[in-house]
Amino acid sequence: MRRRRKTKILATLGPASNTPEMMRSLFEAGADVFRINMSHTGHDMLKTMVRDLRDLSEAVGRPIGILCDLQGPKIRLGRLPGGPRMLAEGERIRLVLGESSDKPEEVPIPHPEIFQAIKQKHALLIDDGKVRLRLLRKADTFAEAIVEVAGEIKDRKGVNMPDTLLPLSAMTPKDRADLDAALAIGVDWIALSFVQRPEDVAELKKIVAGRAGVLAKIEKPKALQSLHGILELADALMVARGDLGVEMPLERVPGLQKQITRAARKAGKPVVVATQMLESMIQSPMPTRAEVSDVATAVFDGADAVMLSAESASGAWPVAAVETMDRIAMAVEDDELYHAIIEGQRGVPEKTTPDAIMAAVHAVTETIDARAIVCWTKSGITAMRAARERSAAPIIAPTPSIETARRLCLVWGAHSVATEDIRDFDDMVKRASQIARQEGFAQAGERIVITAGVPLGTTGATNMLRVAFVEDER
Repeated sequence: MRRRRKTKILATLGPASNTPEMMRSLFEAGADVFRINMSHTGHDMLKTMVRDLRDLSEAVGRPIGILCDLQGPKIRLGRLPGGPRMLAEGERIRLVLGESSDKPEEVPIPHPEIFQAIKQKHALLIDDGKVRLRLLRKADTFAEAIVEVAGEIKDRKGVNMPDTLLPLSAMTPKDRADLDAALAIGVDWIALSFVQRPEDVAELKKIVAGRAGVLAKIEKPKALQSLHGILELADALMVARGDLGVEMPLERVPGLQKQITRAARKAGKPVVVATQMLESMIQSPMPTRAEVSDVATAVFDGADAVMLSAESASGAWPVAAVETMDRIAMAVEDDELYHAIIEGQRGVPEKTTPDAIMAAVHAVTETIDARAIVCWTKSGITAMRAARERSAAPIIAPTPSIETARRLCLVWGAHSVATEDIRDFDDMVKRASQIARQEGFAQAGERIVITAGVPLGTTGATNMLRVAFVEDER
């Protein structure tokens, strides 16, 4: 099954979509990768969904990517004495370390790391920023703050601290158990939540040890300060606009989305734009005009993938949401301005042989109007380098690794094909021609551009470009 668009769609599974029948409907509607959110998924359900997706992949004859999204550390209030409490602007309150308190004027927080790290004038945001506090002074087990934005607080509501670098691992004991379960059943991508620094990604990469791709979710201001270091270590990024929009001024999020997207493209790594893209379709069969524009903007920016969260996980119209996103992406990519905008965002290639080859592949493809770029790859790096160029021609990525084929489902423009390894140079050219024809990208007599690493099978050593004519089937 060939997609007519290059931007990929990532759909979250949940109560509205976790049956084999719904998974197939979502795939046929346009979903390329499926996200399993471990905040709401037990290990038995995880195994069931992965098994059902692998069965679906076998039935449709196409690789399907699976992303397991770790919950990450959640900082929450404790149990409030007396139940919910209204805080007035200008009111001074006392925060105390503990699960609860007997004193009605105190607000318990069962996280000692907060009291270790927070400093005077730092902000505390409660319940997705509905209530804002500013720290006045603190000790080891208590702190005093003033209410800047009034509102009601309740038991176990979330706490965000945009100014504070928390001394927390990005992985909790729950995350480690979820990670072990996900790796044991062979998911393709692991998403790390609440990344603050490159060391968070390094910790996960060490555990994963190449068994899955690592995607770092950018949702905290501290991550933006270390974006370059995070990007060097991560295999992909996600612009997680939910918490990012809580911890940063909302008006800054669109600009940050563009910065993160362009940084990832420059590095040749996939980037996903996520959160509230078609939010109204949780209840409505039609999105708002603003939501359509939001998805279109991400596509115009050159994002590798756009993501559905509750729209496909728990909404009333999961298939319609995927179909809508599919139509928007195709319409944008067919727009006469799209190619000019994408081309205008291309950066200067690095002074390396693989980068030079891929710049040449892009130029040759555009000059001769090649029908496809065929990137023979084992690790996926060659195909990702080709995707960075954002050429008009589709990218076919034949690979002997089914794991690589599944991971490439997240990459812009990449049509991955699991196939036998190539034997020699002639075999590479002949089979590239066969695959381009069989997969519906080119007809006999049309030209394709082939790239690979020589000696064949050398990971990351892209150094060859070949133009070939597609041959008749014999």
